[in-house]
Amino acid sequence: MTSPTPTSSTAFGIGPLSRAAALVHTLVTVEALLLVAAAPGLAGLLLLGTDPANLPLAAVCLLPLGPALSAALYALHHRDRDLTDLHPARTYWRGWRLNALPALRLWAPLLAWLTVIAFTLTHFSATGLPRWWAALLAVIGAGSLLWGAHALVLTSLFSFRARDTGRLAAYFLFRHGRATLAAGSLLVLTAAGTALLTEALPALLASPLLLSLLHGSRAVIAETQEDFTV
Repeated sequence: MTSPTPTSSTAFGIGPLSRAAALVHTLVTVEALLLVAAAPGLAGLLLLGTDPANLPLAAVCLLPLGPALSAALYALHHRDRDLTDLHPARTYWRGWRLNALPALRLWAPLLAWLTVIAFTLTHFSATGLPRWWAALLAVIGAGSLLWGAHALVLTSLFSFRARDTGRLAAYFLFRHGRATLAAGSLLVLTAAGTALLTEALPALLASPLLLSLLHGSRAVIAETQEDFTV
């Protein structure tokens, strides 16, 4: 007995080309909405100069970026792969409503901590500390960014208390070295592209970078679902 041949109406939207088109549509939509959600802070950054004294103000401007990134991760994780049933904008704003406050509870302290490190490094000659302290601070800052990458994924996809999310993010730093290395590679790639090309690069490529972060965090997401959720 032969299976029925799919009609054009049932086949449309499930082929490789349709899935690719659906992914591109989702990436472009999520990218646009991320920029809209973070626009107040990004506009403020454009008005600030490059003086290190502006670092605290820059941190304040970056506060809206945390919820915007979290909503983008949520939308990309829950994206539809059928071209005939795409709702990336609806999914993005649902993620923003769910994750704005939880993301800020982690994003704001992380920004404050990184601002202290950056301010100290840019004024290091005035501290009178030995040079190896600068290297130690740089390592701590890099580790904080990697912790933040794990925490952002966890708070975007799961409903944990902030302190539990922070503990899990620290645990996964060493538990899943590949995921941490993948996040580190994205940070290095973003920093290098920003330095060599344009400061707007992270904003322009935020959506594919976040999709790559999700891909690299698959083991973290799977273990969290299996061992830390009911």
